[in-house]
Amino acid sequence: MTEQHKKQISKFLSLILRHQPEKIGLTLDENGWAKVNDILEKSTLSFTNEELVEVVKTNDKQRFALNDDRTKIRANQGHSLKTVDLDLKPEIPPNFLYHGTVAKFMSEIRLQGLKKMRRQHVHLSVDRDTAAKVGSRRGKPVILAVRALDMHNKGQRFYKSENGVWLTEQVAPEFIHFKEQV
Repeated sequence: MTEQHKKQISKFLSLILRHQPEKIGLTLDENGWAKVNDILEKSTLSFTNEELVEVVKTNDKQRFALNDDRTKIRANQGHSLKTVDLDLKPEIPPNFLYHGTVAKFMSEIRLQGLKKMRRQHVHLSVDRDTAAKVGSRRGKPVILAVRALDMHNKGQRFYKSENGVWLTEQVAPEFIHFKEQV
């Protein structure tokens, strides 16, 4: 399978598992799981079960998870669907987490902090390199350091997705260090 085909499958899976399952008439359960056979049958893109498994295994961000018998798949986070509950348990975050963005959003972030926008959570990384990769998708990245443990100690809940992305409802500006630029 070519890298281009892998990328197409990954984008397709992101679309239908995180945002628009109805686009192919797919049904997700309350925890975001879809039947692999339904995806293969209804897909507008041609790929095999083996190719799907390879995309899940080799995805650099581990965006997707298969259940133990590989009959179901879901996105690990990033849903805009309000009906999906990933059944995440609150966890205590490290002192700092990081968020990658670009300069054009900085004035709004300085005023309002980080907001989940159309997603269920704000996404934070455990290291600067990952945050830089995320931010670089839209241009030259700006890396924000978030005082996550301080937020937690003031009552903010944090969750850690299966692929290691930290999630929270919002990040107020007073918990953000605005000094870092890559």
